[in-house]
Amino acid sequence: MMVLFSPKKAAVFFAFLLVFLPLALNAQEFPQGSGSGTTEINAERQAGRFPFINFEIREPESSREVAFSVQVLLLLTILSLAPSILILTTSFLRISIVLDFIKRALSLQQVPPTQVLNGIALFLTLFIMWPTFSDVYTNAFRPMAEGEMNIETAYQEASKPLRLFMFRQMSNDTTSLQLFMAMAGLERPETLADVPTHVLIPAYVLHELTVAFTIGIYLYIPFIIIDMVVASILMSIGMIMLPPVQISMPFKLILFVLVDGWTLLTQQLFVSFR
Repeated sequence: MMVLFSPKKAAVFFAFLLVFLPLALNAQEFPQGSGSGTTEINAERQAGRFPFINFEIREPESSREVAFSVQVLLLLTILSLAPSILILTTSFLRISIVLDFIKRALSLQQVPPTQVLNGIALFLTLFIMWPTFSDVYTNAFRPMAEGEMNIETAYQEASKPLRLFMFRQMSNDTTSLQLFMAMAGLERPETLADVPTHVLIPAYVLHELTVAFTIGIYLYIPFIIIDMVVASILMSIGMIMLPPVQISMPFKLILFVLVDGWTLLTQQLFVSFR
């Protein structure tokens, strides 16, 4: 058996390591072109600064501070409900419901996606409500930003164009308005200004639901006729197990495309608010 290291040679090798390894580690000379460095931390160097956040809860010192806290709470509540308020007080509600009706009437499940229909409803709402939003910006937001009026006056000025828009849409139907006036226990108003906003908004929502469902019924009628015709033909030829919806859906799509349904529907929805 061949031995690579004898005991004498191994002892010499370990002695060499013990003598020269510490010298190599403590050597201060570096190769040419290298930079010197240190692992010590500079005590004079400033550490990274982080902002200090302090939340203080204390008792109010005056009634003005109490009123200010309540105003801030109400403002945060209004901001959280702002998307719902805009949906309920604009034309978005009617448009979104009608677009969902046409999707169901065509027997479509995934196409077009709901986000696309909501996007169309949003842009139509901007086009329809643009004069109203312009009046709100001119008469309420800009004067308040410039310090010419307080929040209460700005709220009253901003609500006037929206109230006028809702009253204009309900000019031919005051049933829902009378209903909510009776629920609130209020007397018959002499003018439109006598109708509170908290009564006007639910009355407007109920009116928009009625109008949207009426439009949906008219949209369903031609497509229901196609479904009935296809179902009658399938039953007459004995194909009872074949779902009529799968056969009628291409014919409904062909009819909808031939009459340019999306353009016609969008145009009529826009005109319905004029």
